[in-house]
Parts: sequence; C-alpha cells; structure tokens
Amino acid sequence: MAALLLGIAQPFPSASAQSQTADRIDGSPVIERLDSASLPVGKTRLWLRVDDNDVGQGYYVPVIVVKGPRPGPRLLLTAGIHGDELNGIGVIQRLVESLDPATLSGTLIAVPGLNAPGLRNSTRAFTGGHTGAGDNLNRLIPQDRKDHGDEGGGAKRFAARLWSRLMVDNADLGIDLHTQSRGGTYPAYVFVNTPAAKRLADMLRPDSVYIQAGLDGAVEDMLNANGIPAVTYELGAPEVFDEAMIARALRGVRNVMIDRKMLPGTPDLSDPEPFLGNLVTNVDSPRGGWAHVRVTMNQFVKKGDVLAVVTDPFGRTIATLTAPLDARVAGMGTDPRTQPGDMVVRLISWDASLPCLRTGCPPLPRKKDN
Repeated sequence: MAALLLGIAQPFPSASAQSQTADRIDGSPVIERLDSASLPVGKTRLWLRVDDNDVGQGYYVPVIVVKGPRPGPRLLLTAGIHGDELNGIGVIQRLVESLDPATLSGTLIAVPGLNAPGLRNSTRAFTGGHTGAGDNLNRLIPQDRKDHGDEGGGAKRFAARLWSRLMVDNADLGIDLHTQSRGGTYPAYVFVNTPAAKRLADMLRPDSVYIQAGLDGAVEDMLNANGIPAVTYELGAPEVFDEAMIARALRGVRNVMIDRKMLPGTPDLSDPEPFLGNLVTNVDSPRGGWAHVRVTMNQFVKKGDVLAVVTDPFGRTIATLTAPLDARVAGMGTDPRTQPGDMVVRLISWDASLPCLRTGCPPLPRKKDN
C-alpha cells in the first residue's frame, strides 16, 4: 500500500493513485495508513480508518500531526486505548491547541482516542461486538512491526492495525496516557522498563515511578522492544477531565519535548522528585461489603498500619486491611462496593533483591496479564 502524501493545505490524492479512501469526516481526510514524514509543516488533522465494524461501517481514530520546520524526533503521544480513561485525551487536546508549529523541531504524532468502540461505550475493553464482551487492546499490541492485522478476531486485528499503520513506523519515542479504570484512582504514576525510558519519566515528573519488566502486548513495552523509548503515564481517575492532573501531565510532556530539543526552553522540574519503586503490592479485601479507605494517595505507611476497613450492610467491621510492608500508597478503590478479592489499596515500594534497578530493568521474560 503506497504511503499517503497528505496535508490540510494539499488536495486529497486520488484513491487509485494512493490505494486510499477519498472520504472526509467533518472536513478532515480519511487515511488507512499514516506516513508522517510526507506531511507538510503545520498541523494536520486526519481520521485513520482502522477496520470495519459489525454493521459494515468503519472504526475511525483521530490523528493530529504537528510538524515543525526543523528536523527532530517524532514523539508519539497516545490516549484512550482503554475507553473509560479520558484525562490523556484532555492532555493531547490542550497540547495541540497550544503548540505553534514554527517553534517545533521534529514531529508530534498525537492520537486522542485509540479505542473507538470502547470510548463510545465508556468501557475499558474493545467492545466491538453486539454481545458487549470485549478484549483489552493494551494486551494485544504485537511486537512484530510486520503484523498488519489481517488475522484473528476484531480486537486483535484492530490492535495490530493501530500498531503497523499508525504507531511503530512513526515514532522515535512514545508516551501512552492512561488513568485507573472504573472504581479506582491513581496518582500521577509512570511505568518504566528501560534506562532510556527512565529519562522520559525523569522529565514527566510524576508522583511515583514503577520500574518493572513490562507486559506482552502493551503499547509502552512493544515500543521499547522495538528500540523506541516509551512509558505509560497513569493520570488519576477514569471518566473525568481532572484539570489539575491534565495540567501536571501537560507540563511533563512539554518537559520531554524540551529535553529532546523539540521545543526551546528549560524543563520545569518544580514538581517534587518522584518516588521510585520496583515492587507493587495490592491489598485485597477478604470479604465482600463496603470498603472505607483510611489512607490518602502518596501517603507513606508502615507495616501494620490500617489501610482500610470493610463493613457489612449494617456498618459493622468484618475485615481490617493492614499494610504488609513499609510502602507508599499508589492507588486505591473509589467505589466502596467491594467483592471478595477486590483491590482496595495499592502500594509501591523498593526491594533491593529484585533485578530491576533504579535506572531500569535488565531484559526479562515478559509477564502475561489478561
């Protein structure tokens, strides 16, 4: 399939010449593959037609390419691979609106909404079928850049086409923006795998950095596996635009761009230095009932401290959850309705016996997490 030569100021090339659709949505051209190198200087807004849906229409993903007049890195900034995680979309929209392409060296490839059906249904999963069931797109990204998404079910095809037609050949570094899913919340919280990715985290300046070996099928980890430094940045709670969290992340993304000489200036490192951890511990409820969390986000706790209590419908305590080790609070449930085994509080700590160091992790077999 020929690369698309397309910009807002240019006429849409013929479908026969480019093997592309000649459609437009709300005035923006529809593409089937992104070639950011061929786009003009400035801001180009496109729709990527990823695949067909179950009534024969298209799944469309918005793509914004901001290209500067000088050479530089290509930053891939993505959000909404889980359809209930919205803060990252707010970050991308504000960043793109504020950028003057004339000041930019290199290219920003911004995707404010990867999971089209999940966003429409406000579901974490890719809910592409009439049954309502779905798969986690962030466990289906292929490592192989040649996987063009022509095999498997709808979610697998969708993930592979995002990868091969949008992501892997248009990035020199990447930041994938997330939040916690429904019923929970995170602090500003970055996942780091490699030493090169650790540099991105240093510039993002979150509350905590979790240095971990990575997961098969996650955007961050598949980019890292292809030599493209990338991180996952968690930004609070789902299904809201949290103005403070959006501003925090926007500041961090600009820091990355300044550090990589994409923008002029000096990084703003006024936010506190992040806490580094390589061990995450979920404190789960042994009983079903109503969870009353007794700690706050980013609070340091000691082994044995009370984190939460669970009550029965009459308000009587039926379980007391305590910290199993000294740690920092790095997540919690926000919905008090709790089933047995639900995570109520998440802790992050440092364990010097683990293989991941403060600069990153050695290559390890990747974990499976469905």
